[in-house]
Amino acid sequence: MSDIDLELKQLENFHGSEEYHEAWLGVLATDGVKYVMDNGYSWLATDAISVIKTELDEQPFLVVKLNLLPEKKAQMTIDDGNGNMLYTQDYDHTDAKRELKLYYTDGVILLPGEY
Repeated sequence: MSDIDLELKQLENFHGSEEYHEAWLGVLATDGVKYVMDNGYSWLATDAISVIKTELDEQPFLVVKLNLLPEKKAQMTIDDGNGNMLYTQDYDHTDAKRELKLYYTDGVILLPGEY
């Protein structure tokens, strides 16, 4: 049996972060995002970071959302925090069990409760 928690049952326990973790491409992740990545959602963080570092790195603040769709599909969106959509990526299949929201600012990707 796998120890991965695709439902992210402990997600609400993250408020602030005790340390930063290297996520990918020089972006740091908080304890909460590391938890998300360690529990089956690393693809979301790395996809978001890839887009941010190649296309959106000049933006001071970004909101990354994972929206679950019918038939095990999903969509990642990135906006500027004011509802202005900057990027959308569709996934034809996902095992994700939970919709997520992440923030990106100052080279750090974090959960809203850690902002």
